[in-house]
Amino acid sequence: MTLLQHINDILWGFPLLVLLLGTHIYFTLRLHFPQRNLFYAIRLSLVGDDAKERNLSPFAALSTTLAATLGTGNIIGVSTAVALGGPGAILWCWLTGILGMSTAYGECYLSLLYREKTADGAYVGGPMYVLKNGLHNSKLGFLYALCALAAAFGVGCTTQANSVTRAASLSFGFSPHPVGILLALVTAAVIIGGVKSIGALCERTVPAISFLYLLGCLLLLILYRHQLLTAVIWIIKDAFSFSSISGGVAGAGLTQALRYGIARGLFTNEAGIGTSAIAAAASRTKDPRVQAYVSMTAVFWDTVVMCLMTGLVIVCNMLCDPASAAGAAETDLTAAAFSHLPYVGDAFLTISLCAFAVTTLIGWSYFGEKATEYLAGPKGIPVYKLFYVLMIYLGAIIPMRLVWECTDLINALMALPNLLALWVLRREIRS
Repeated sequence: MTLLQHINDILWGFPLLVLLLGTHIYFTLRLHFPQRNLFYAIRLSLVGDDAKERNLSPFAALSTTLAATLGTGNIIGVSTAVALGGPGAILWCWLTGILGMSTAYGECYLSLLYREKTADGAYVGGPMYVLKNGLHNSKLGFLYALCALAAAFGVGCTTQANSVTRAASLSFGFSPHPVGILLALVTAAVIIGGVKSIGALCERTVPAISFLYLLGCLLLLILYRHQLLTAVIWIIKDAFSFSSISGGVAGAGLTQALRYGIARGLFTNEAGIGTSAIAAAASRTKDPRVQAYVSMTAVFWDTVVMCLMTGLVIVCNMLCDPASAAGAAETDLTAAAFSHLPYVGDAFLTISLCAFAVTTLIGWSYFGEKATEYLAGPKGIPVYKLFYVLMIYLGAIIPMRLVWECTDLINALMALPNLLALWVLRREIRS
């Protein structure tokens, strides 16, 4: 744990934070603020699927991306960001989402530009293919695919399974072992059907789950309405404070807010990591700009909307009920806030977390599958699926802090080659 923390402190130090924010800002300016076309992009995403098509519709590709990104990052990740980086981390997380939409656009554009078509007519792509076909560097493509595979087992499996079992244990007293087994079986039943099965499930479930969770957040903010403005002011002030809320050394507040806000923002929306481009490449869309706009909206829904709502709920609860927040573990600040939701309380959050986690497990299984296909060809996919299901169970029983530190490490290792490809090929991206 100590070694991982030291490595992450180096990787997530000032240079990488500046690189990520700089990339987001650069592509926002170079592409002439693609965020301005957000409503156009949302309209593009509302395209139905054709069951006869081997590839996904734009909406199915978006839903698969959202399935992978909407999950514990929006609930538990925001909680750890506030606990470790202070309320100001929410602002940096939110800004990562606003500016990261441009980076996501660029990633998905390049992915469609350099994707490949398999013998059965399916499209495959992602940063590993961009590195191989765009930069003509198969070694970096191999490295990225290897990291993506590790991320599928780490980000995709362990964080989700661990969060579900923890929530189920705290709310209902369930043992982690049967919960882990059940999660593994449910995920296995879906991923056996391949990309079309994954896309179809995500299309049906992700919008409904997201709407219900946002409704719960909205109800809490109505209850906390008298503290809402104070919470917003606190978040903004703390984001630029040179001392932490716990009275740390000078500079600890700003540094920690930046570190955990951007790291958790990157974890949940994956702008800069490039994994959303893997799902985008599977779209049947021929124009890279169309799918790039559609995939860009995933960052908006995931971070600009979902993470912000969760963060506001947490900070409002810290103001209204300091005792519950002070007594909560770093992963339980969200649970402390949702305990005040009338009638349903903890059960609502637990059910939401479980539903998000299942869709994330399914969405990330596809990312890992494409990484495996790149590394070992189609013959490696059955073996990968078996290990993926087994890792769901293992993730349910290992320590949470270790899970998050491993996640930060993997994300940093994936971001570096992906950002390299973005910068080298930046002139090929059109808005």
